[in-house]
Amino acid sequence: MPRVTLAQQVADAVEQQIRTGVLKVGDRLPSLREYMRLHGHSKNTVITAYEILASKGLVEARHGQGFFVGAQVQAAEVDETPPYTRAMDTIWMMRQQFVREPGLAPLGEGFAPVAWLQDMRLDKFTRQAMRSGAGNLFRYGNRLGNPGLRQSLVRKLASYAISATPRQIVTTHGANHALDLIIRRFVVPGDAVLVENPGYYPLFGKLQLHGARLLSVPRLADGPDMDALESMLRVERPRLFFIQSVCHNPTGSDISPAKAHRLLQLAERHDLLLVEDDALADFKPSSALKVAALDQLRRSLYIGSFSKSVSAALRVGYIAGSKEAIDELADLQMMLHTSCSELCERTADVILSEGHFLRHLMRLQDRVREATAGGLRVLDELGAEVFCRPEQSLYLWARFPGIEDTAVLTREVQGRGVMLAPGAIFQTNQKAVTPWTRLNVAYLQEPVFAQCIRA
Repeated sequence: MPRVTLAQQVADAVEQQIRTGVLKVGDRLPSLREYMRLHGHSKNTVITAYEILASKGLVEARHGQGFFVGAQVQAAEVDETPPYTRAMDTIWMMRQQFVREPGLAPLGEGFAPVAWLQDMRLDKFTRQAMRSGAGNLFRYGNRLGNPGLRQSLVRKLASYAISATPRQIVTTHGANHALDLIIRRFVVPGDAVLVENPGYYPLFGKLQLHGARLLSVPRLADGPDMDALESMLRVERPRLFFIQSVCHNPTGSDISPAKAHRLLQLAERHDLLLVEDDALADFKPSSALKVAALDQLRRSLYIGSFSKSVSAALRVGYIAGSKEAIDELADLQMMLHTSCSELCERTADVILSEGHFLRHLMRLQDRVREATAGGLRVLDELGAEVFCRPEQSLYLWARFPGIEDTAVLTREVQGRGVMLAPGAIFQTNQKAVTPWTRLNVAYLQEPVFAQCIRA
């Protein structure tokens, strides 16, 4: 079988977006420079790919304006695959991420090492939670969540300069459950929804499962591509934009103050609801910029979680927003799940109420800062290109010389004892070819990784 060229792979990826309705008739394709910057391909590769699409009648070139999806692409060509089937790629990828194979260096893992979290002593805090008001542990909890925990969360949000009352917070089974509730309440099947690309791939699967149409906003080193976002807002008029302001997964990048302010201006002008997923907040100083802090929950919903910084087994997260939005989300949660776990929420409240938690965060952030600096040194020694250079982040987004497709690289190094998270996982079109990969800083200094890449 003849080898498929990189240009043909790029053309196939764009064609998939056209035929599934991600790109519609009249939509402008990214410029050559934009596509090169986002995916790391050469100019000739992108030009050839666009010419392949033009020869098939899928796109047309307009002098001085760029390439646009051709008018002859009919609506009948839009993928009518059931939402569950479309989400299966993400489901399969999540299975691979959550099952850790023994003996592999887990550079693609999404969690901090257990050794970084063990000082939390969950057994001790759980016993404290059970000693107070044990009778209530046999009943369902409050529909908004444990009152003591919500009061503690008010103080935690205040440390981020976000003002909220306990009635503006609803607890959840972690950040992913929070995303589920928001999607169920605010997204109707067929709706256009803005997401960052690359971005958090379980979110893509949830939206596909719900029948939403994903609009990809390129993520740059200082936040979303604002020009692309503004263009989509004018044409598509979406209601929601899911963002990660700081410690972005997978790139590790942070939004700049200028972009955060412009984002809020656009949200005001286009009646856009911003959903800020900040599940990695504890890995950054509390002074790190939050869009919800600038907005004060007026046009934003803020999602927090303790899965990454305390324990994924605890399953405690929360949503903060306007009282009206939180009431609706709490009612929806009550209908779907009755309530969250009273025992887990009491345990989380005990943890937050103790000074030990702040000491834990200081140690955790010191470890992340040290691992990030060490990881950047390793990548520099390997001649890798790094998407951005954060002072502290659980993830780095990098590409290696001579590597065009990290899906191939992932298969290659797995046989040598290294597990990677290939960049295609984090694309809205997971069949796209990309040279980028997400790397967990906690494991970047393991010798087997550098040996693999050099080999």
